Amino acid sequence: MTTMTGTPTNKHNRTRDRLILGALAGAVVAALAAGGAYWWQDRQELSQASAEDCRTAQRIVTEGARIAAGPVPEAEKWWKETGDERRATMEDGYLGAKISRYEGWALETAKNSAEAPSAKDVKSLQEDARGHCVDSGVTLTLPPLGS
Repeated sequence: MTTMTGTPTNKHNRTRDRLILGALAGAVVAALAAGGAYWWQDRQELSQASAEDCRTAQRIVTEGARIAAGPVPEAEKWWKETGDERRATMEDGYLGAKISRYEGWALETAKNSAEAPSAKDVKSLQEDARGHCVDSGVTLTLPPLGS
């Protein structure tokens, strides 16, 4: 009859158990890291506006470029009416904020104000606003204001 000692079996089991626990801990850490990376990327991504919001935004900025060259009373009336419409109809507030800035710039341009934007400012705002319309299939184009 063969007698077995507990030492080799226990040593083998401990090593195997440590390997299993180490692999399990590594899998948990990897899953947490992947989940954290996904959360971070999702959090940093721009909101995506609907196609309707993006079409509304395009219409507003096209009108804004026209109104910027017009008489101040007409520009002020347009600015108020367009702001009311944008707040009532656009669902994406982040895109709406970008368009609101352009509306204000159009009014300031009509007033020949020192607050009127440079072409570089308009281009930068265009790039920011376009980021909200990537998934909608609408490419926003913000016309330059003033001269």
